[in-house]
Amino acid sequence: MSGLPSATRDWLAGPGLTRLWEGVRKRMESNGVQATGSLRLTAMNAQERGDLSLLLGRPLTGTAVTVRLDMLDARLRASAAGLGLRQTLEELGPPLTDRRAARADATARREQVWSSLTSSLNASPLADQEWPRQWYNLLRRAGVPRGVTPEAAVWTLQQAVQVLTTLLGPERGGARGRGELAAMATGSAHGLDDGTWLARLVQRGVALAHGTEFPDDAAGRRALWRLVSVTPDEVSSTVLTYGLRPDGEDWRERALRERAECHAEAHLTPRDLHSLRLQLPAGTLIHICENPRVVEAAADAACVQPLVCTSGSAATVVLTLLDALAATGCRFAYHGDFDWPGIALANRVIRRYEALPWRMGTADYEHLTARSQAEGIPQLTLDGEAVNADWDPDLAPAMTALGVALHEEATLELLVDDLSRQM
Repeated sequence: MSGLPSATRDWLAGPGLTRLWEGVRKRMESNGVQATGSLRLTAMNAQERGDLSLLLGRPLTGTAVTVRLDMLDARLRASAAGLGLRQTLEELGPPLTDRRAARADATARREQVWSSLTSSLNASPLADQEWPRQWYNLLRRAGVPRGVTPEAAVWTLQQAVQVLTTLLGPERGGARGRGELAAMATGSAHGLDDGTWLARLVQRGVALAHGTEFPDDAAGRRALWRLVSVTPDEVSSTVLTYGLRPDGEDWRERALRERAECHAEAHLTPRDLHSLRLQLPAGTLIHICENPRVVEAAADAACVQPLVCTSGSAATVVLTLLDALAATGCRFAYHGDFDWPGIALANRVIRRYEALPWRMGTADYEHLTARSQAEGIPQLTLDGEAVNADWDPDLAPAMTALGVALHEEATLELLVDDLSRQM
């Protein structure tokens, strides 16, 4: 039930007093919800001036007025409203928020995060080491990620101390999988997956303890885990290859050569790449494609040229393989989709490996577009924001003008023909 008489409430809620209540609400929420201080209203219209004159009990003739909140509070209590300023505002709108108290509470809760971390570190076997102090200072400067509550932050930081104690404390164990370590600390095998705050916290501590830079890519993060005998998942992601014939007599190199001789594709995991000796003759040209269908067609046609597929994204495992091949002196030629994501991926690969564009020029695009139109193939609309091709400044304008996207399948027979030629 409302504490205001119905007629009084309707009048107080009228448009003539709307700006007054909005200003008073802001002022009180910022000063501890006290009816103190004053509010200045300017550019008042006739209705506002008339209603405010009645409310304050004195005539207002100008277009501006200063309202003291304590006097307004007293006036409301003595009027038909019979309520103080705070109660009146809450009758007319939502409850007031004590923003000063809320800020103080938020500050106290944030401080509790760091005092809790200090206590956890001091009580841990890590307390006498130097790097935990650096770790604490680094984390405090960075702060808690947006969206993480203080309560969740305390819990996650305690988990991080627990994991780091397991990895870097005096009773550290032997090698273990990252999923196993995560399950022990968090109850979930995914608790230390890349991208989680807990994983970043632990990796920061490991990097500081070993005096190394914090890595900015997945391969570097895996190497960091290995420093503390933690094995990341190295078998679920793969890179699709065809025709790789590395030197060497280890069973892994022999298996790759055998698959190449049998014109069979090969899926290599990070674990494979960690063990393989990928030594190819210097100057070997490796073709790179974007879509697995190209690899499938190359295998069906018994092509002779080696091929690596990015599978549309050039994930870490793909780059790890290409980095290893580049280190042996291999050269690269790249083909991908004629759409904006395809051009962006091509730029990335071509820049990183100084790869040659492989049937990726303006003339290739225009020829394929005209051919598909002549053959009555439905046209795929080119959507999104244009991306300039590093290797051909005329390509993006041509694609924009024609507005047609072409996937690698439109070039398939030409690519297979190239891959069938002996170099």
